[in-house]
Amino acid sequence: MPYDAYLTLRSLDAGYGRTRVLEGVDLSIGKGEFVALLGASGCGKTTLLRTIAGFALPSAGSICVGDRDLTRLPPDKRGMAMVFQSYALWPHMTAARNIGYGLRLKGWRREAIAARVAEMEALLGLEGLGGRKPSELSGGQRQRVALGRALAVDPDILLLDEPLSNLDARIRLTVRHEIRALQQRLGITTIHVTHDREEAMVMADRIVILNKGRIAQLGTPQAIYTRPASAFVAAFMGAENVVQLNATCSANRVDIAEGPHNRAASLTLGLPAPRSGRLEARFRSEQLQLSRLGDEATDDTSCVELIGRVEAVVYPGGQWRHTVRIGKGSVLVDAAEALPPGSDVLVRVPTSGLFLFAAPADTPSGPPSAADGPSPVRDRLTA
Repeated sequence: MPYDAYLTLRSLDAGYGRTRVLEGVDLSIGKGEFVALLGASGCGKTTLLRTIAGFALPSAGSICVGDRDLTRLPPDKRGMAMVFQSYALWPHMTAARNIGYGLRLKGWRREAIAARVAEMEALLGLEGLGGRKPSELSGGQRQRVALGRALAVDPDILLLDEPLSNLDARIRLTVRHEIRALQQRLGITTIHVTHDREEAMVMADRIVILNKGRIAQLGTPQAIYTRPASAFVAAFMGAENVVQLNATCSANRVDIAEGPHNRAASLTLGLPAPRSGRLEARFRSEQLQLSRLGDEATDDTSCVELIGRVEAVVYPGGQWRHTVRIGKGSVLVDAAEALPPGSDVLVRVPTSGLFLFAAPADTPSGPPSAADGPSPVRDRLTA
């Protein structure tokens, strides 16, 4: 879905004291768009949200909404509202008074506040709960009160700082869909901070992945999941399995050399291939095929085939999860049937689930056998 720029950040730097947290952040968000800021703890996502809100001032760069430069304006002059991780509800006030708090600060008349609060209660399913104090509400109800307080002032932009993190898993699944449906219904521009990958995927139009204060990738959930721009993004989006391979690359073709723990393969990628040499291959556990060594039905060289041994098997639900030792490392493989520990196995990685990147500079050079040593499992296969 195309969006015209509404909120624009240009070359934004921010931090605390001498510690720089954000470096050169450039970001444009469209009116009515839902954007998730995703990253691990310490990556700068909350600092970015607080800087947009005006609770932290940037050391460089600018923040604009339309033609208005908000960079140095206080929070109450920016036309934004924020839902905090802790909800920040007044414990001595009722739910209704909490929802109407911002309106009282704006000088609204009592009758107008009551009407607006009733509207928010109806919108958020809080009818009949307005007289209760926060301690008398469930976690999901408190979250709705905090959201109602933010929406009551009719903000141009809604900022959400991990508002679901205090809810249990079952309620969190329901509330995140409610927030997304409400945002689409109101058409309000929303920026949502989260460390939960699935939460960002199901709620956002676009995802901003942050790493060490910089944007690592920006795109739709599908684009980031299927076409990660770096090994870091691939790992963060679930492709945590990693092996090192040697390959010759040209255009979108990758010819993988045979190694002590992998067979030779010729792959055609949907994207330009990385440069030839040592590659870092990443893939997700649920996209693999697992079989006993020697039981494979086909000799397919269009996928990566890894040779290993099962170390452990657990059942997290749905499928069996195997820990497979490959060389000095191990990968996780999900399969419908359990293979016992000690089984020599073949792990097949289809091209569609494979992400290839140039290996880091500190990766040992030379053929895999120089670093990993001989492979008794492979010797059995080729004997």
